[in-house]
Amino acid sequence: METTVNVQQVSKNFGKKTVLSDVNLHMEKGQIYGLIGPSGAGKTTLVKMMVGMDVPDEGRVEILQTKMPSLAMLQHIGYMAQSDALYGELTGEENLKFFASMFKMGRAEQKQRIGYAANLVNLTHELGKKVSAYSGGMKRRLSLAIALIHNPSILILDEPTVGIDPELRQSIWKELARLKSSEQKTIIVTTHVMDEAEKCDRLAMVREGKILTVGTPEQLKLQYGAENLDDVFLQAGGRRL
Repeated sequence: METTVNVQQVSKNFGKKTVLSDVNLHMEKGQIYGLIGPSGAGKTTLVKMMVGMDVPDEGRVEILQTKMPSLAMLQHIGYMAQSDALYGELTGEENLKFFASMFKMGRAEQKQRIGYAANLVNLTHELGKKVSAYSGGMKRRLSLAIALIHNPSILILDEPTVGIDPELRQSIWKELARLKSSEQKTIIVTTHVMDEAEKCDRLAMVREGKILTVGTPEQLKLQYGAENLDDVFLQAGGRRL
């Protein structure tokens, strides 16, 4: 399989606090990769380095064989942050158009992508409203739509389904599965929800900036003789999520 994301011996400190310590991971084309761990484990710092929003103190992060940060790579990455970065005085549609304008798309393609993304997150009938009037869940859905707007080959989603109702969450995961299978996208998801972890092709369990264990959900349960991934996390040296 083709490696699309490569994290090599990455460490990061904020002051005297070690946030990441000697992290080594690689993600492949056509794969959903889960970063699993509690708040403060270092997951968000790690994905920010993949996007190029932060840089490691040691080691390197490569996206499509290119060292990050790289402006050119942003055309290939869709990023959904943990905190919504939206323009409240603009409508949902205006937000989508603004972010779409940053990428190389013709008018017809832009219209098609906005329609696709809005429909996926069930916001088609809410696009005319100002984002300041959106609920927290609607803002999360719009942020996901924006991450998908330019049809990126790599999707990096930080806690993408927080605040989203179960039915829509199921629909989103179904589409993520389609994108990785049919379009061979690399999808990286951070979560602390174990039923979502089960949907990933491969997992890295993270605690206090270190990788506890890596493998497929089934491999990890077999390796640790565990019935579920909560027990794997505990046995790998973690605490309850």
